[in-house]
Amino acid sequence: MYALIIAGGEGERLRPYTADRPKPMVEVAGRPILEYQVRWLHRYGVTHIVMLCHYKAHVIREYFGDGSHFGVCIDYSVEERPMGRGGALKLGYRLLPQDTDPVIALNGDIITTQPLDHLVQYHRRKGAVATVMLVPLKSPYGVVHVGRDGQIKGFIEKPILRHWINGGIYVLSPQFFALLPDRGDHEITTFPLLAEEGKLWGYRSRAYWRAIDTVKDLREASEEVPHLRL
Repeated sequence: MYALIIAGGEGERLRPYTADRPKPMVEVAGRPILEYQVRWLHRYGVTHIVMLCHYKAHVIREYFGDGSHFGVCIDYSVEERPMGRGGALKLGYRLLPQDTDPVIALNGDIITTQPLDHLVQYHRRKGAVATVMLVPLKSPYGVVHVGRDGQIKGFIEKPILRHWINGGIYVLSPQFFALLPDRGDHEITTFPLLAEEGKLWGYRSRAYWRAIDTVKDLREASEEVPHLRL
């Protein structure tokens, strides 16, 4: 099984940690985010990974090499200038055998414990062109429980809301890549098109999931990850 990891981000909101490395190489509890991803993919049968790189790509290449130390084969697709996530996926897909089905793709700033085989089985069962892992939306703020008369009944600290968000992990069939833009973001081009055609599906996951976007995320993930089985 093959995977594409979108790993070209500069991570401006994570400075100074990204001053000398791309965002996915920021360390969480002593390991780069990308290492958690590579080990997770390997655990579920992924044998070949293509890193989609741009900003300070050499840092990723120097750390992972050909991937043999991690039990996988790693290739690199390096953008000379940013092409957007959709463009990066389209470029990196050219390095895969054209009959590869399905392909796993993910943003390079995510740590999760979601069993990947469950996602793949769901994708195949639905006959999807693309399956998106969905995660619950957690409020970044505490919520006030207030009565109609204005009396405050209590507080709920950062509750899980009833909405689902894109978790940045995808299972993709070959047809998906023909629909990608040469430059741009698949989430605002390809995904809406597939949704209209009824070919986009969402897998609701309640496994541990954390996107590392800010210094606060980094600090919280560093506290959480040591207690997980990764």
